[in-house]
Amino acid sequence: MGMKDQFQDKAEQMQQQAKERMQQGREQGRERGQQGQERGEQGQERGRQGQERMRDEESERREGQDPLDQDYDI
Repeated sequence: MGMKDQFQDKAEQMQQQAKERMQQGREQGRERGQQGQERGEQGQERGRQGQERMRDEESERREGQDPLDQDYDI
């Protein structure tokens, strides 16, 4: 086996390794994308729950006030 063959074999090996790493990177990217999407959906749900809670607290606060006790700017 000559020097040329050794370099060619080494180059082919490195190309194969690069292809495998690229495939692994794609798979990891897909997994991360799916996890991010799931987290985003969970965050949106928490946001909706927080907004509902704030509205409920505001309406409870308003109901507890006597309308005649409110200050008005004239």
